[in-house]
Amino acid sequence: MQLQQMQDQISRQQGIIEELQNDVSRMKQENLERYQDLDRRISSGAAPAATPDNSSTGGASDAAAGAAAGAAGAAAQQPAAGSEPADPAKEKLYYDAAFDLIKQKDFDKASQAFTAFLRKYPNSQYAGNAQYWLGEVNLAKGDLQGAAQAFAKVSQSYPKHSKVPDSLYKLADVERRLGRTDKVKGILQQVVTQYPGTSAAQLAQRDLQKL
Repeated sequence: MQLQQMQDQISRQQGIIEELQNDVSRMKQENLERYQDLDRRISSGAAPAATPDNSSTGGASDAAAGAAAGAAGAAAQQPAAGSEPADPAKEKLYYDAAFDLIKQKDFDKASQAFTAFLRKYPNSQYAGNAQYWLGEVNLAKGDLQGAAQAFAKVSQSYPKHSKVPDSLYKLADVERRLGRTDKVKGILQQVVTQYPGTSAAQLAQRDLQKL
């Protein structure tokens, strides 16, 4: 009887181990898909036109990368201050430095750098892009709540920006991952209705047919 009980216990433990292994495999696959999606967006030219000229500004961009990452820590500890006067050249340098951190797959520093950029230059011509890529970075990190907030803020703060359809589509995906399926359909329908003809609308229409 004791032998039978031990065998039953071992069987139960093996079943639990298998479940844990399946969960870990699923999580690894989801993270891999996020990284692959981010890589595709970067390599396909999804990055905005503010791309640094490595031949002339490479050193400055590297310096700005350190400054952007360093400023992020200070920005996180300070209340949001008034934005600085517009300086397109300086804004571009900081934005490019933050985006370079994505290319290096340093998502933690990229998240900090974009957050610092948005605190410093909330009205910059690059702010809408920065807000969108903050969502992508948080999604790559697995921070679904942070990604949802970042994607939602694109349409809230920059309603005329070209990234709004993409950000709403990504928001629907994040809401689905969070299990808030009641919100998903409404967001997808908004993309289809308000942004017809965009790639985001085509993807949203496809997903609606699967619901």
